Amino acid sequence: MDALTHFDSNFYIVVLSAIAAAASFVAFALPMVVRSEKKERYKEVIEKKRKDLFAQAREQVAAKPEAKTQEKSAAQSIAALYKLQALAGETSVKARTLMLRAGIRSPTAPLIYLAAHIAVPLLFLLLSVLFMALSHKEISEHAKVLILLSAAFCGFFLPRVMIKNMADKRQQEISLSFPDALDMMLICVQGGIGIEAAISRIGSTIAEHSETLAEELGILSAELGMLNDRKAAFQGFAARVGSGPARSFATAMLQAEQYGTSISKAIRVLSDESREARMATAEQKAASLPPKLTVPMILFFLPPLFVIILGPAFLSLPKHL
Repeated sequence: MDALTHFDSNFYIVVLSAIAAAASFVAFALPMVVRSEKKERYKEVIEKKRKDLFAQAREQVAAKPEAKTQEKSAAQSIAALYKLQALAGETSVKARTLMLRAGIRSPTAPLIYLAAHIAVPLLFLLLSVLFMALSHKEISEHAKVLILLSAAFCGFFLPRVMIKNMADKRQQEISLSFPDALDMMLICVQGGIGIEAAISRIGSTIAEHSETLAEELGILSAELGMLNDRKAAFQGFAARVGSGPARSFATAMLQAEQYGTSISKAIRVLSDESREARMATAEQKAASLPPKLTVPMILFFLPPLFVIILGPAFLSLPKHL
């Protein structure tokens, strides 16, 4: 019996050691796998964008004037549903820009987004009616109206809140990584590399750390290489990103090309400004931390502290009476 118990304990030790070794290997190899996946994702997005631009350029060259009137793009499809857009309270340009800032590049995404402003409130209304029908408690008429109005209101604004949250997260990620990208871009430009090649190289390099910024820089590089209008490429980058440093970068590049100023000086100034803005944001968050901690301290720290300090005194009080 002792031998069996000894054998079982050794067996458990071996199994636990094997599990620990496997977990260590996974923890060591997982970051490498994630990096490779980010690079593959970056390559897929850029290749797809280049293929789309090439297909658009080929259609524009091969299309005849009479055939152009019959072509329907995603933008024209959105314009055809102008009444739906007016009912949803969004224009096609705003909806498309919001989708791009959230990282949703599908041509049909604005249509789905605008349709969701109608479908989601109806779904919430149906769920509210079902809830009230299955409820065993009697609900007054005023409460029913309030529930239905609240459900419709929440359903109408829910798609915009979700997309806006996605766009804000992307902008925060880009704002954190953009100063480092500007520093690397400055090194490339000062080394004699063109701005297009520098943007492409920085995009592939930074893919491991910021997939969002890498995709946007890769799309910008593809548009600069495929489009004849460089101004449209930089303006599209600023519209897709939406954050302050990226918009300033697009404006500085346009001014540098228009007036012939030094690109390296513009990038250096932008890098310094973006780092100062990032430091100011961090200082602002640090300064706002004490007021935010005041209420949690009062509600959750002080009562247990009083109980611990005064509790023994109150428990020993009857002995002295």
